[in-house]
Amino acid sequence: MPLHPALQSGRVAVITGAASGIGLAAAERFARLGMKIVLADVNAGALEAAATRLTAVAGRNDGVRAFVIDVGNPLEVERLRDSAYDAFGEVAVLMNNAGVEGGGGVLGDLAKWRRLIDVNLWGVIHGVNAFAPTMIKQGLPAAIVNTGSKQGITCPPGNTAYNVSKAGVKVVIEALAHELRNIEACKVTAHLLIPGFTFTGMTRPGGGEKPAGAWTADQVVEFLIERMSAGDFYVLCPDNEVTREVDAKRILWAAGDIVENRPPLSRWHPDYTAAFAEFAKS
Repeated sequence: MPLHPALQSGRVAVITGAASGIGLAAAERFARLGMKIVLADVNAGALEAAATRLTAVAGRNDGVRAFVIDVGNPLEVERLRDSAYDAFGEVAVLMNNAGVEGGGGVLGDLAKWRRLIDVNLWGVIHGVNAFAPTMIKQGLPAAIVNTGSKQGITCPPGNTAYNVSKAGVKVVIEALAHELRNIEACKVTAHLLIPGFTFTGMTRPGGGEKPAGAWTADQVVEFLIERMSAGDFYVLCPDNEVTREVDAKRILWAAGDIVENRPPLSRWHPDYTAAFAEFAKS
């Protein structure tokens, strides 16, 4: 299968949250394709280490740029855009990947809520609004990838702030895809990356060995490239525990709460435990 036309040697990828996890894995993979890389992250120390690592992967000193930015600040995201274009003259891939955990439940700490929404949702909105118009005007094949989450679709209880932020990311990129396909001669595509259980700094801050059920960040990125190249919008990743078929059942059941007029989040409601189990087996 040929690669997505944006993923070509000599072209430019801008990645937020690029100092670790899926963002760093994507940067390395794109660099191995011969792409020039713009790394953005709020963690200056980790970003410097990532830039050094990427320069070694790229085998050149002029193909990597790194910028410390807070994606929750629109002016800093606009500065990132200007810096990328000043350095390389174009952007082929924008990956809005920066994200944080820790917002808590619906009755949680409002300061944590605001910070999480600022990064996970506003960071994506800022990235799309700063980069998309210029990428469209380039007239070249390009792609915008937002990193979402299955939690933004099925919304399991206990981490409401994070669920809200990732549900918003889904809505933003769906709306963007609709707008892009209605712009005459537009060559920019949009994609929602929906990782499964992935071993990253966010999922295991204390380090340690990868759980058997988890994918690596490298596996997620390989799957992203494969499905982007196939033309998929929804890049729904399995892992070593959960298949796509299981994910499909969970997503359908969640949507069915409205259609069937069940209680919200009925998958976790004791009165529906048996019904969900039967549905999942059918």
